[in-house]
Amino acid sequence: MAEATGERLQKLLANAGLGSRREIERWIQEGRITVNGRPARLGTRATREDRIEVDGRPVSDKRLSGRERYVILYNKPEGEMVTRHDPEGRSTVFDRLPRPPQGRWIAVGRLDINSAGLLLLTNDGELANRLMHPKYRIDREYAVRVQGEVTEEMVRQLVNGVTLEDGSARFEDVVESGGEGINRWFHVVIMEGRKREVRRLWEAVGARVSRLKRVRYGPIILDSAVRAGQWRELDKNERKALLAAVGMKPDRPWGTLFRPGQRFRRGKAQGTPWRRRRDKRHDEDG
Repeated sequence: MAEATGERLQKLLANAGLGSRREIERWIQEGRITVNGRPARLGTRATREDRIEVDGRPVSDKRLSGRERYVILYNKPEGEMVTRHDPEGRSTVFDRLPRPPQGRWIAVGRLDINSAGLLLLTNDGELANRLMHPKYRIDREYAVRVQGEVTEEMVRQLVNGVTLEDGSARFEDVVESGGEGINRWFHVVIMEGRKREVRRLWEAVGARVSRLKRVRYGPIILDSAVRAGQWRELDKNERKALLAAVGMKPDRPWGTLFRPGQRFRRGKAQGTPWRRRRDKRHDEDG
């Protein structure tokens, strides 16, 4: 076992597309990974020359070698789970997506079943980890429909910070963006992705969220050409911006899932050529 000279095991396997670093660290703690026949530890280092097994199955040298990087943008509709298998048999985002030619899809953050909008997926575990890690301060923007009166004092509290059961939290920005009657739309920006954090922040000041749609993740914007249940690949400029946001170099080739003009259909999802347009209607797909 190359403890001193190899790469940290969780990073090596994340780069191979087995999962995010956080997932792989959990597998190590659960005793699911061995290196050269010995149970791995969180400090274990390894190289491609080591015999690595996950749940008793060897990880091939081909998988550990340099691979193409894939990233797609998916417009998640309400009612879908961001999980690989749901014990209740509910629809998941993975039911609608094509399989990447290498590795597997790793969801960048989560959206709960009642939330909609932009979801990034990649086969690059290191990229996924950095996009989710608080260290890199990747902001997320949501369009939120709130029922009831929202006062200036409530907005002030949301920006200055409120106390939740798992610690303090705040929005970086809160901007009203229209609505009718008791339903008002706001755009909010947050720097982290704790469970149901956007909803819980509003609840903390006595407001109720009736619709929630993620419209931006870092430099990537959900454009109206991608309707609910559809996906597209990132363009050249988006790929460059995404890597720059987390301090990664373009050290691997980008893969493509379909050629321009080609239609792909699996379940209800399809990849189609697109033109970038900013989504002006909050409730168009969400």
